[in-house]
Order: sequence, then structure tokens, then C-alpha cells
Amino acid sequence: MKLRIEIVTPAPPGALHGNRITALRWHQFLMHLNYQSTVTEQWSGKSCDLLIALHGLRSYDSIKSFKRTHPDHPVVLIMTGTDIYRDLKNSKKVIQSMEMADAIVVLQPEAIHSLPKKFHTKVRVIYQSVKGITKKEPPKRHFLASIIGHLRSEKDPFCAAQSIKLLPPDSKIQLIQLGQAMSPDFKKEAISLDKKIDRYRWLGQLSHSKTLQWLSRSHVMIISSVMEGGAHVVSEAIAIGIPVIASDIPGNRGLLGHSYPAYYPVGDQVALSKILTKAETNTAFYQKLCKAIAVRKKIIKPELEQKSIQKLIKSLVK
Repeated sequence: MKLRIEIVTPAPPGALHGNRITALRWHQFLMHLNYQSTVTEQWSGKSCDLLIALHGLRSYDSIKSFKRTHPDHPVVLIMTGTDIYRDLKNSKKVIQSMEMADAIVVLQPEAIHSLPKKFHTKVRVIYQSVKGITKKEPPKRHFLASIIGHLRSEKDPFCAAQSIKLLPPDSKIQLIQLGQAMSPDFKKEAISLDKKIDRYRWLGQLSHSKTLQWLSRSHVMIISSVMEGGAHVVSEAIAIGIPVIASDIPGNRGLLGHSYPAYYPVGDQVALSKILTKAETNTAFYQKLCKAIAVRKKIIKPELEQKSIQKLIKSLVK
């Protein structure tokens, strides 16, 4: 009999949210490991040997129902950035989900420091993997920076666009922003900045493959988030070998490492514009960024993630 596993993610089918991408990737690994796996938005009520739930707050009801029905069957909770860096402080449900879970997965090691000590023995770090994507030739006439992610407050979505206004007049930097506006106000702001700033274009939400095309021909990628559990787009940039300019938050440090040379204080448009200028004009600095990204490739290998998932499941299901 194959082990039956259900993965619950609140992100709906077709969504390009990190949670949905993680759920589908784990689903593929589980099938590859010869387990029976399904992905749902909430627990289906069907019997299974193991429940994997993404998001402590939004999957709370699923975890609670599953544990009530199958008290002896293990639950794996994969914690997201909003769980760890926002909801943990404000919601008892996140703590209760952690208490009910038999194992807690975080996507980068810095996350552990933000979790209550009593849960540390349950925590496993499993890095998100990315299959190799070929790096494309970047544009010759300008220096292409991309910023990728849905436009919502956690991402500080317009810090990069505002920083573009502060560049020297002779700069050849062009900024492309990809991602769906998650509110009418964000949409209005993106359209307005697109009209006002010559160097900036907002392309809205594109397919995952088209987004990767833009990323793979960028000179740099910016991640400006206020909070991240471990952004999949950072792992994608590492896989392709695209230097990242990152807001200085635990989620980015956990993926890029403490000695990574291109962090700027969250929300600091001046500091971001200075690093962008340095990346564009200082060849030695740009090469340093390329090397620092190359060093991180070892953590995002699919075989490492698959092995980690297999080890986790074997530890829970005897």
C-alpha cells in the first residue's frame, strides 16, 4: 500500500503565490518518491496517512479537523513568511497549529530565531529547490533590473520604482516590475508610476515561464520585502545566477547568507538607488555579486530538497 499524503494550501489552483508553487513542488517530489499525493485548498475529509499544511493561520481549521478525526496521524506544518513575521504575534491560531503539528518546516534557517523556543525541537529547515534555468544574454543598451512578486504591502512594492527617481541622470538602469496588484490602490499607483518614470515599466502578472524569461535576462533582481519566509523568486535568481539586491530581513539573509554584499535597510530608497548605481557602474562589485550568488547554488538543488522531504516523512511515519 502506498502512503497517502494530502497537501493543504490556501492558495487556489492557478495562483502564482509562493505557497501554491511550494505545494505543487512537494507534490511532485512525493509522487517521485512513490507516495500517493493530492493537493487541496482545505482538508478534503478523506482518510490519509499524513497531512502537510502550508500556512499556520489559514490552514488552522484543516489541521484541527484532521487531528480531531485522526489523532494518531502526523501533521507537517510548513510555515510561511506571514505566519512567522506577522500572524505569530497576532493570532493564537498560529500557535495552536504549531502545537498540533508533529513537525514544523521553515524554508530558511533564520526563521527558527523568530519561533518560540518550545517548538525548536519540531523544526526542520528545508530549502526550496529550483531546476536549472539557462541564463540569457542581458540587454546591451541598458542595465536591466527586475522586481518580481504580487503588489501587496508585505512586499513594499514601490520602493524600487521610487529609488529609480534618485539615479544619476546618465544611468542606463531600466526597472521592470512583474506581479499582480492585490488592491485597486496598488494598481492605480503602479499605473501612475509607469506613466511618470521613464525608466520604469509595470507589466502586471505574466505566466511563470514568461516571468522567468524576464528574470533570466536581468542584470540584477531586487527583492524589497518587509517580510519573507524564504522567497521562491530568490531561489530562482540563485538557480539562474542573477545577482540579487535585497532588503535586509531574516528571510533574505537566510537564503543569501550573512556575508552577502548587497543588502539595504528596508524601505530605504536612497540606499537601494546607491547599490543599483554601484552594480551598474562598478564592474568589480558586480562580479563580487555574481560570485556570492554562485556560492548559494548548493542549497537550491532539487535532489537536496527531495532527500530532506523523504527523511522528514520517514521520521514521522513508522
